[in-house]
Amino acid sequence: MLMEWSTECGLEDPVLVVPWNSPEGEVQWVDLRTDPDAMDHIAEADEHPPLLAALRALNAARSPVFTAKCDVWGMTAEELEAVRDDLLLEPEVAVAGTSCYIDLLWRERAVFASQHRTAQVLHRMDRLANELPHSLAKLEAVLRPAVVDLEAVSEGFAITLYVKGVGVDMAEAEVRWAAALADTVAIFRARELLSI
Repeated sequence: MLMEWSTECGLEDPVLVVPWNSPEGEVQWVDLRTDPDAMDHIAEADEHPPLLAALRALNAARSPVFTAKCDVWGMTAEELEAVRDDLLLEPEVAVAGTSCYIDLLWRERAVFASQHRTAQVLHRMDRLANELPHSLAKLEAVLRPAVVDLEAVSEGFAITLYVKGVGVDMAEAEVRWAAALADTVAIFRARELLSI
């Protein structure tokens, strides 16, 4: 599976803040580590079982990360064209696409606090993802600054994952996306990734 990653840590780049509330106050951060039943309040997880499974695995007790935000959507024409170009696909092979993003924070303070160590993780992820047999899927990751204010305020770095799958129709695109998402989550259990 093709993976690309970048760093967005400039002064003008957005910072992931946890906990968070939407401007309208209708949606807020849910700590799925301490309250797994709170997944019932995440509409995207309810509508997309592969995302629900990913959130459960990423917030499990033995996971090295926890999640902050997520979303799932059908790709726009521009997004489809970009993925086709990146994956060198003919238009008829990628007629529809599904994407998601998940913001991840490292539980281990030494990794969370270090841009260098987080970048090392992304280098390892790149290598592991390229070994996956997903020719109709793409993984993107963005390293960005984060502030976590739970027991105390901590500044560090987060990863935003974008998992994209395409196909001849939306049903195939969702199957490709779900498989790529499951394998991406499995990378976080790989010993190679965690040997930092």
